[in-house]
Amino acid sequence: MAKSKTFWINLRAAAAPAAALIVVAFFGGYALLGPNGALAWGDYSRQLKERNAQLDRVEKARGELANRVALLDGRHADRDLADELVRRDLGLVEPGERVIRWK
Repeated sequence: MAKSKTFWINLRAAAAPAAALIVVAFFGGYALLGPNGALAWGDYSRQLKERNAQLDRVEKARGELANRVALLDGRHADRDLADELVRRDLGLVEPGERVIRWK
């Protein structure tokens, strides 16, 4: 009877440290292997490079559009660009003229 009593006392005494160890192991494993863990750092670096390249392309396109908007400002529009757009969009080409498209 004394042996079974000491077994349960020892089991009860070891339960709290064992549970704490399991919780620490779970969170440690999640910090290492989880989607935001240390091993995901390489993937985040690759995604950051891709996003920076995409941002550079978008900023370049934005700059080109800002330039065209500035050239088409109503107060002082660039005559050549306005003429090009009118001729292209409305099809106003005189006989004998040649249209050269850039893009």
